[in-house]
Amino acid sequence: MNVASGEVYGLCQQKHRHQEWLRFLRMIDQTVPAGKEIYLICDNYSTHKHERVQRWLEKNKRFHVRFTPTSASWLNMVERFFRDITQNSIRRGVFKDLEQLIMAIGDYIDGHNQNPSPSSGPPKPLTSWKRSHALGRS
Repeated sequence: MNVASGEVYGLCQQKHRHQEWLRFLRMIDQTVPAGKEIYLICDNYSTHKHERVQRWLEKNKRFHVRFTPTSASWLNMVERFFRDITQNSIRRGVFKDLEQLIMAIGDYIDGHNQNPSPSSGPPKPLTSWKRSHALGRS
């Protein structure tokens, strides 16, 4: 989540290992314009500190990673986003398979990003989210 604009980058994946974290970092690298520095605030989960992740970050100098305790205030913004997506898109939704759920999450993120702000309300779902990212495909 870009805390300055409220824009969200999302990638749904089956697992949460260093391989998936690297895939997400690569997606961010491709999405954010080349001239911009990227500051990541991460929890202290071991996936974020894996040796291969550290090597990738050494080669990709525009990424700056900071680790913060779970009680940090930025986490409230992230938690609100997950609350909103749950209440406005997932809860009471009917999904015949995992792909439909992932598509609903992508639609919600698209709607949110049409008018992002740190305190934006529920977005209107759209359909422009990159489906290859939604399914964890490159």
